[in-house]
Amino acid sequence: MTDLLKNPIFQDETAAREWLEARVWVNGRVCPHCGNADQDKITKLEGKAHRPGVYQCNESECRQQFTVTVNTVFERSKIPLTKWLAALFLMTASKKGISAHQVHRMLGISYKSTWFLMHRLREAMRVGGLLPAMGGEGGAVEVDETYIGRIKGVKKARADAAHKNTVLSLLDRETGKVRSFHVANATVNEVAPIVRANISKEAHLMTDQAKIYIKLGAEFANHGTVDHSKYARYWNEVTDEKRPDGKPIVETKVITTNTIESYFSVFKRGMLGTYQHCSEKHLHRYLAEFDFRHNNRTALGVTDGERANELAKGIVGKRLTYRRPNSKHLQA
Repeated sequence: MTDLLKNPIFQDETAAREWLEARVWVNGRVCPHCGNADQDKITKLEGKAHRPGVYQCNESECRQQFTVTVNTVFERSKIPLTKWLAALFLMTASKKGISAHQVHRMLGISYKSTWFLMHRLREAMRVGGLLPAMGGEGGAVEVDETYIGRIKGVKKARADAAHKNTVLSLLDRETGKVRSFHVANATVNEVAPIVRANISKEAHLMTDQAKIYIKLGAEFANHGTVDHSKYARYWNEVTDEKRPDGKPIVETKVITTNTIESYFSVFKRGMLGTYQHCSEKHLHRYLAEFDFRHNNRTALGVTDGERANELAKGIVGKRLTYRRPNSKHLQA
């Protein structure tokens, strides 16, 4: 960690910009205004009249200037890029998160700016677009829900979690990747569409004994339920491989939701111990943060540096603003 803090990208704006350019423009510079990627039609503007890092697109229908931060969560920020990268590394290296108050003290910027900066980085952690189905080729997928926080205006319930926010998570046991969703409540109408859209029909679904999974589980190749009074349950599956004596090899599958519950454990420790307060409208971004770190964790062979690189690639096209920008705000 000491060596990391000596990195010039946290001290020098030029080094920080070059680090970001190398990750955002992996295959060369791209104009964020028109998408031009022809390096012969992009000119670096130098001299006293131009600030460092400005480029000119020479496409006849474009001719606009840009920097690496245009059309990213960094766009038009007054915070130095060195501070942005320091916050980026702190968030990706902290397993249970790091509070905005802590970052504001460490980086010497206002709490208000730090809070918004961190939400921009969480937005960059969100994965958009269509994702491949989980549990392909018969893999096991754990599905479970948990409850956290407090829904504004809902009276606290004594016996159940009706006053709390509901989080649904799906975990592919083969890849170790997780996807989490903030849902209105744990009902079939809320859960079923998400499960169907994200899990392959060939998958082995693993859930608890909640009634919402009874009919839904029948849509998949196999549905195993775990009895929480026991550690786990098992089933035997015949494989296509044969033993030397010609008999088929039988594999014992473990039915458990322990892996997804382990993820919930880290998530809740971070939310309750580090962040402490989270409004319902921002919960989806905190889920994106914990999903991102879990899906790029050390156990999967991802280092802190590689995790930071992955987040840097995700900043493009995810600008988050206090208000909708007008045309003059879209300049470099």
